[in-house]
Amino acid sequence: MDKLTEIEGRAYPLGRKNVDTDVIIPAHYLKTITRSGLGKGAFETIRAEPGNVFDDPEYAGAPILIAGDNFGCGSSREHAAWALGDLGIKAVLAPSFSDIFSGNAFKNGIATIVMPQDAIDRLMEVAATDPIVVDLDTQTVTTPFQNRFEFAMDPFRRDCLMKGLDEIGLTLAAANDIDTFEAGMAKTRGWL
Repeated sequence: MDKLTEIEGRAYPLGRKNVDTDVIIPAHYLKTITRSGLGKGAFETIRAEPGNVFDDPEYAGAPILIAGDNFGCGSSREHAAWALGDLGIKAVLAPSFSDIFSGNAFKNGIATIVMPQDAIDRLMEVAATDPIVVDLDTQTVTTPFQNRFEFAMDPFRRDCLMKGLDEIGLTLAAANDIDTFEAGMAKTRGWL
């Protein structure tokens, strides 16, 4: 997993409430067990709408998505996080998230940032024309217009994202401690 400390760039100003995982990645894309290529199917139903933000060249490669309340609700498919990651999204800002989606996003190196609706409204305005910055170190989202919005984040998740540690990385980081423990167990309980 890549380290995630500061995400700067354009943001998709989606703003819709109750975007479920079926909208993020439709079921007919779930036949794969690989993460690559799912970005092309991300938001397929929204992309069918004329003038959608996902096909607007202004936002091509945007690393941030600004969403509405209850983002990622519905079924608990991890493919939704895979699709966002394949699309290049590193952070999603919304007033609230589905717990399962938020967990899946975190495990796949995507920061889910909970912000009040008035901050989301302002960021939607800015995203229409300018980039924004999400800084996990200072726990702020800033704009070129001197807007500064603070956010709270679970310290463990924040630390893992900033160090680029997924569950396997966390285990490998503790390899010496695990080896020491195992060696001690072998000495005191040789039958194990």
